[in-house]
Amino acid sequence: MPTENFMDILFSNWQHTLQSFGVDQVAAEEAFNLLVAAYSTPSRYYHTLKHIDRVLSIIQILQGYTNNLAAVQLAAWFHDVVYDTEAQDNEERSADYAFELLSNLGIPESTITTVTHLILNTKNHQAAVNDYDSKVLIDADLAILAANSVQYEEYAYAVRQEYGWLQDVDYIIGRQQVLERFLVRSHIYFTPLMSEFAEPCARGNIQAEIQSLLS
Repeated sequence: MPTENFMDILFSNWQHTLQSFGVDQVAAEEAFNLLVAAYSTPSRYYHTLKHIDRVLSIIQILQGYTNNLAAVQLAAWFHDVVYDTEAQDNEERSADYAFELLSNLGIPESTITTVTHLILNTKNHQAAVNDYDSKVLIDADLAILAANSVQYEEYAYAVRQEYGWLQDVDYIIGRQQVLERFLVRSHIYFTPLMSEFAEPCARGNIQAEIQSLLS
C-alpha cells in the first residue's frame, strides 16, 4: 500500500508537469485520482504507481536527451493506465485514455498527439532514429531490466503474478519469447547513458531469468 508521503510526492510531480499548461488545481487533482485508481487495481503487482514513480525518476535523469520533457512525463503517467494481461491492445487503449483525459484538462492538441505517439511506441519498445523522446521513455520503462538482482527477482515475480491465470508451462514459453526478443536486439537501450551503464546488467539479468525459467 503506497504511503501518504509517496502519494504526496507523486501528486507534486503530477502538478509540476501540468503547471506549464495552466491546468486548474481541482481538475488536476481529479485527474490524479483517476490515475491512482487505475494503477491500484488488485490485478496489478508490477504495473503500479511504484512503476510510474520509477519511470519518472529515470526520465528526470535522462531529461537532457528529450525535446519535449513535459510530453515524455505525461506519457509516462499514461503508458500503462490500461493494463490487462489477457488483452493485446493495452497501449492503444492507454493512448485513447490519455487523449480523452488530457483533452478534458485543456492540454494543447500538439502535446496530446506527441503523448499518444510516445505511448504507442512502448508497445514494441522501438523508436525511430531521431525520436529522442520515445528513446527516453522506452529506456525509462525498461530500466528495471538493469536493476540489482534482488529488485530484478521481485520484478520477475510480480510480472508472474500478473499472469496468474496462465499455467506455468504456458507462462514459461511466453515469457522466454519476450525475454529473448530483447537479447537478439542490437541494443536494449537507446540513450548513451543507459547503453553504457545499464545494457550489460540488463542482458545479464535477462539471461539469468531465462535460465531460471528453464531449470
